[in-house]
Amino acid sequence: MPLPHIEPYELPGPGDLPANRADWRPDPARTALLIHDMQRYFLHPYLPGAQPIEGALANIAALREAARAVGVPVVYTAKPGDMSAEARGLENDFWGPGMRADADQTGIAEPLAPEEGDALITKWRYSAFAHTDLADRLHRQGRDQLLITGVYAHIGCLLTAADAFMRDIQPFLVADATADFSAEDHRFALRYVAQRCGAATSTREAAAALTPAAALDSRV
Repeated sequence: MPLPHIEPYELPGPGDLPANRADWRPDPARTALLIHDMQRYFLHPYLPGAQPIEGALANIAALREAARAVGVPVVYTAKPGDMSAEARGLENDFWGPGMRADADQTGIAEPLAPEEGDALITKWRYSAFAHTDLADRLHRQGRDQLLITGVYAHIGCLLTAADAFMRDIQPFLVADATADFSAEDHRFALRYVAQRCGAATSTREAAAALTPAAALDSRV
């Protein structure tokens, strides 16, 4: 049950964003940036240098730099390799044994490698909150918003957004800083988040909210 080959498709543009039910805006004093599952194993199905992954990588990198510039915490998730059947749980029935304990599979894509001060959380299930300290970590840092980037939009990113909502953490799914199996799956994830558990946004909108001026305003 390997991951599917992913055909290129264009990332959602500003005109493709669904209407948000909640009138939320990222606040640099309240939010954290999540870089979700950007491991080589999950990126191998994409055609290198093509959309959507090329654009998603660039947009995630831009958001990471914007976050660091104003002191917004940057959190990565990564699944371990060679997981036992017990540790892998029901995901084994859908996806098989998963990745090997090999840097070519477990490593974070080079343009996004974590740096000093970033947090790296070992992830066990679709949601980044399941069996991790992510919720406690955000609470300790006074963060009740989460900017979600990475792969795959309609699986781990969506379930993380829904889990955040149920923990009273406002999730923002960044449309063009995520990638998926297909344009249809990607649009589904955006619609669900926008209408049921969070807000869909763009890299441009999120980066604008993370400017030094916005950070200063949020602390006044």
